Amino acid sequence: MIEPVEIFLASRNPKKIAEMERILGETLPGLRVLGLDDVPAYDEPVEDEPDFAGNALLKARAGFAVSGLPSIADDSGLCVDALNGMPGVLSARWSGPPKDDARNNRLLLDQLADVPDERRGAEFRCAVALVHAGPDGQVREEVVDGVMRGRVIRELRGEGGFGYDVLFVPDDQDGELTSAEMTAEQKDLISHRGKSVRAIAPIVTVALAG
Repeated sequence: MIEPVEIFLASRNPKKIAEMERILGETLPGLRVLGLDDVPAYDEPVEDEPDFAGNALLKARAGFAVSGLPSIADDSGLCVDALNGMPGVLSARWSGPPKDDARNNRLLLDQLADVPDERRGAEFRCAVALVHAGPDGQVREEVVDGVMRGRVIRELRGEGGFGYDVLFVPDDQDGELTSAEMTAEQKDLISHRGKSVRAIAPIVTVALAG
């Protein structure tokens, strides 16, 4: 039996792991994405970089150091025009620790309560980093970005996705679905993470080929 090809994703979010495996699987059939619960426990780095790319690299480097596998990590967030691009890199902990999607969404709605519909533009941004050993044994690092433009609505809609998906209506669609109302396939086609993961997939292919 042929062993599945494996890559490490520095996350223990099962929805994110499944999403990454699904999108990378378009290019790399049979790929198995391992998460934090599949490798020995280690101290995860503090995400204190000022941008998504920096935080993604911190996590990918740490994962590679522990797992020895090609390691991928992403950092993403919602950047709201009326909030000068915030919450941005603070998206997951916008309402303070511990991380809580419901509390973050309530805070965002409160902050935008007086903002008219025409000024509620926003975008999800994602940086995906890959750290791996090249054929010469030298560690190599790659980062790609993806953006999904849309707007923040005034009520929670949908049961899928995670984070701010229940409040975000992407522009690049025929209807008015939130990211949380889309099927996984619909979201993958237009999402910030889908774009960035598909962009890095050819690089992952080369890394796994050794």
